[in-house]
Amino acid sequence: MERKNILIMGAAGRDYENFLIYFKDNPLYNVVCFTQAQIPGIEKRKFPKELAGRLYKHDIPFYPEEKLPELIKKFKVDTIYLAYSDLSHQEVMTKASIVLSNGANFALLGTNATYLKSKKLVISVTAVRTGIGKSRITKKVALYLKNKNYKVVVVRHPMPYGDLRKEEVQMFYNYQDLVKANVTIEEHEEYDQYIKNNIPIFAGVNYAKILKEAEKKADVILWDGGNNDWSFFKPDLNIVLVDPRRAGHELIYYPGQVNLRMADIVLIHKMLGTTKGNLDILHNNIIKVNKKAKVIEANSLVVCKNPEEIKGKKVLLIGDGPTLTHGGMRYGIANAAAKIYHAKEIVDAEKYAVGSIKETYKKFPHLKKILPAMGYNKKQIYDLQKTINNAKCDLVLDGSPFDIKKLFNINKKVLYVDYDIDENDLKPLFNEIDKLLK
Repeated sequence: MERKNILIMGAAGRDYENFLIYFKDNPLYNVVCFTQAQIPGIEKRKFPKELAGRLYKHDIPFYPEEKLPELIKKFKVDTIYLAYSDLSHQEVMTKASIVLSNGANFALLGTNATYLKSKKLVISVTAVRTGIGKSRITKKVALYLKNKNYKVVVVRHPMPYGDLRKEEVQMFYNYQDLVKANVTIEEHEEYDQYIKNNIPIFAGVNYAKILKEAEKKADVILWDGGNNDWSFFKPDLNIVLVDPRRAGHELIYYPGQVNLRMADIVLIHKMLGTTKGNLDILHNNIIKVNKKAKVIEANSLVVCKNPEEIKGKKVLLIGDGPTLTHGGMRYGIANAAAKIYHAKEIVDAEKYAVGSIKETYKKFPHLKKILPAMGYNKKQIYDLQKTINNAKCDLVLDGSPFDIKKLFNINKKVLYVDYDIDENDLKPLFNEIDKLLK
């Protein structure tokens, strides 16, 4: 039987997982190429033949997603599989329409086709949108388990933006491991909090191999979901975060609604911008699609050393890159600190943007004043540094999850702003975890 030509639409995460789990050794399919989106520059690479398996004698090429119509014709593509996340349902169907109008089939793989099953207990923490605090909740769960003398490994949704051969299996135990791997700002934002708390964090490309390594080290494996994707590992307990600041998004984003429907626990993370009206919408929407889930509300607390230094100052605000860009948020924890501690003025970060940072503002016009901490490559890191150093301000409030001063020199004072989650609000969550452990 002739193999069907397949194209995978991805963004350096779910796409590689779907290929390795479902397509790699499948004699029915021939993956002719991947398209890459969301992350700048990742389309300049290829998927290595060494990782692709016996059916592939050459590296599998990557292309920008914009070339989709011509790729369908060039490679005589039968079916295109969408394999990335945090897309509105409108965006998903727009992509489907492009595919269908050019003659190919459009498809999605489901959970049973892509889950890896573990011999150990798996707790997954996922969400309906990017930037709701999944990693903070995962860290809280990890510390709770450690305090009960369980060995824990956190496995993070992939961020392999470099050499895929070297990044097949990544295991980080200390800060030096991160330095050796030359991780990006986005990876620092996710990994540093675990390293600080002596929690091993694994990631990479080949999650079957990563799972085997995690099973050697852990009693309980925690899945820290990225980009509102569902877990690669079949969970024994599925915790899903929802965002009252973006009430309604839980029903109109892919695969956020998938996560909400599968949740055992729905955690409403109340942050700056939460209103009673939005909470009511959220509770009603949860009931519409998942009556069995336990619903828990948890409050955020602003954390800032020497907050008195903010009062009366002109401040530049920095926020988490993915949350502000494809996550669609207009503000972050730095905005909360500026408001609570009475900053005099928030300077317009876009006014000082250079190079790739200036392009980011053009691509995401919803961003106003706040500076997204973009650092997927050396050029972006340089442009981010120059943008910060160009800014005319008294103080920088760094609200990115990673302390940006560790990465490069800044010519003005920086206060690191963070948030924590009220542990009293998490007692119902910990009670559910205790039930699982019995």
